[in-house]
Amino acid sequence: MEHITLLLAIVVVTALVFDFTNGFHDTANAMATTISTGALKPKTAVAMSAVLNLIGAFLSVEVAKTISGGIVNEDGIRTEVIFAALVGAILWNLLTWLVGLPSSSSHALFGGLIGAAVMSAGWSSINGGTVVTKVLLPAIAAPLVAGIAAMLATRLTYRINRNVTDEGQLKSTAKGYRAGQIASAGLVSLAHGTNDAQKTMGIITLALVTSGVLAPGSNPPMWVIVSAGVAIALGTYLGGWRIIRTMGKGLTDLQPPQGFAAQTSAATVILASSHLGFSLSTTQSCSGAVMGAGLGRKGGVVRWSTATRMFVAWGLTLPAAGLVGAGAEFLTKQGPWGIAVTAVILVGGSFAIWLASRRQPVDHTNVNDTADDEPQGVVTTAMAAVQPPPVGGPASDLSTTIPASAPDDPARPPAKV
Repeated sequence: MEHITLLLAIVVVTALVFDFTNGFHDTANAMATTISTGALKPKTAVAMSAVLNLIGAFLSVEVAKTISGGIVNEDGIRTEVIFAALVGAILWNLLTWLVGLPSSSSHALFGGLIGAAVMSAGWSSINGGTVVTKVLLPAIAAPLVAGIAAMLATRLTYRINRNVTDEGQLKSTAKGYRAGQIASAGLVSLAHGTNDAQKTMGIITLALVTSGVLAPGSNPPMWVIVSAGVAIALGTYLGGWRIIRTMGKGLTDLQPPQGFAAQTSAATVILASSHLGFSLSTTQSCSGAVMGAGLGRKGGVVRWSTATRMFVAWGLTLPAAGLVGAGAEFLTKQGPWGIAVTAVILVGGSFAIWLASRRQPVDHTNVNDTADDEPQGVVTTAMAAVQPPPVGGPASDLSTTIPASAPDDPARPPAKV
């Protein structure tokens, strides 16, 4: 580490800041369904997720190798390019967090990196084959595979338990699914740390290679692995409550069996892709699984207005982060003053987004509240329409009521205590 320059140190710190935003942006992937179904209390859930994210960061480096030596050609890429890429990724992450959309932190990073590299060295600096096979194709396949698996698992779960009618058995089954949900949420957290923490490891390793500190093709040093794991764990513990609300309540209303099916399906897809070195989006995998679980229950709904906004965010992530990354790289190419201006834009933009978020705060105390302006699904609206109205409402000035002494006289008001 003795060869690290001031610029490289800034890039490393910025990469860890991105890792931190990745953590709180993607906490919903693992814990939204567990929190929404009541299997775990919000603060307990994010604490457990943070610990498992940290552990997961040490399990593999295949995704890190894909990023550090696969997406862009290392030759001719300057350290400033990495800084510009991170600026694009961080600002997009914060913007989508502000509006509560579970967009992909991974694609924000890839978009920023591609945009900055193209601005710096042209399209020849991008390995198109790697981008298609290990980024774009998994982006399409992962939510579909996770969604179909979750839908089938949900239907199978309800079919197996369709003859359970005893109240005691129903309670026992519900407890079992809640326990399974906690276990599967832990598996998703482990998978998230394995996949997403490596992306920051890959970026830092790429910066070290471009600065001549490491040889091309090197694995991430241990200090990079540790720092990336700690950063994503801290961000996870902070809790991205806005996105947790969207994933847990905004997409569909989940019951414990659905939550268990969704998380198990997503974790399987994420862990398999990490083993193969596919840098897929854990957000897209988990979102697809939640929607699949919502469709898998008879009478279940998916709020397609929220899903449509989420799909639009997915489609915009790569190009939007790429444009910001390209603009940041245009500034950094101007020299030290350009790097300083880019840093000011990053800090100022992040602060402005944080101030905007304080107007309507979302935290662990109101994360399970459904937004008032979120339209209900068709089935939910129809069910609410046919519910009988309550028989009278409690008087606001009564603390307790007792039955009237003459039950055969329905017009007589209850006695006041």
